[in-house]
Amino acid sequence: MVDPLAEMSTEQSDPRFSQIDRLPTEQIARMMNAADAAVPVAVAVAIPAISAAIDAISSRMAAGGRLLYVGAGTSGRLAVLDASECPPTFGTDPSLVQGVIAGGPDALTRSVEGAEDDAGAGAAEMVRLEVGPLDSVVGISASGRAPFVLGALGEAERRGACTVALSCNNDSPLSAASQHAIEVVVGPEVVTGSTRLKAGTAQKLVLNMISTISMIRLGRTYGNQMIEVSAMNAKLADRAARMVADITGADAETARQALAEAGGQAKVAVVMIEHGLDATGARALLESHGERLGDVLGDDAPLEKVNGG
Repeated sequence: MVDPLAEMSTEQSDPRFSQIDRLPTEQIARMMNAADAAVPVAVAVAIPAISAAIDAISSRMAAGGRLLYVGAGTSGRLAVLDASECPPTFGTDPSLVQGVIAGGPDALTRSVEGAEDDAGAGAAEMVRLEVGPLDSVVGISASGRAPFVLGALGEAERRGACTVALSCNNDSPLSAASQHAIEVVVGPEVVTGSTRLKAGTAQKLVLNMISTISMIRLGRTYGNQMIEVSAMNAKLADRAARMVADITGADAETARQALAEAGGQAKVAVVMIEHGLDATGARALLESHGERLGDVLGDDAPLEKVNGG
């Protein structure tokens, strides 16, 4: 009987790398770099599927839904990593984008035996999180067949959520179980079966797109500026002050003063300067425009900058 796992591209052995343990370090590094160059090409092929998934996700988030990533092993760690970057980058509540890893938090730093194979545990996580029709669940598995992820996606589907599969093999069970299938086929790894390499890189690139473009669609950027960033440390305070000055044309001191009065919230500081409001009035104006800075300013400045205007 043919082992279906052995037939998957992520499990194949590439003969080009069969002697790497005998090669000089620099040559191995160059071979790995050359192999990695194929990853963005594979991601580009999947962009239509990625875009359709993002549109479905962001429309539900705009209506109050959450984005939940579910994975096991490397895929789970990438899920938690991408989710954890959203609050500091886009000023989101930690509950808006969440990462779920098989085996729980302990699995972030060590392997939890059997966690990946427990479909019931994946389904139970969706029950625990009270997944509903406005939520989107992205199941991540290089092989496309991790039972924990399949269990989670199946329960999410039963609960009416938008379901997305991200895998690195064609025609995977995970793809078949989802509404939106993203398959980024990167082929055999430099170290056979080590999907933390090309497959992991491909997954991270796609997750970057999903979270970032969803936040852009939700109005949590202004042009390409991280307008939701809060000045929580010296580096971010300097960045926020420069951003406020760039958007408003104010001098550095005015930008810093407005930022201080806004409690470190760059978007509020911009509205204060542009409309001559105090922080309370600026927040009220933003709220009345769905928190979209572009709508409050009433101009197309970011688009003009992109077009060279």
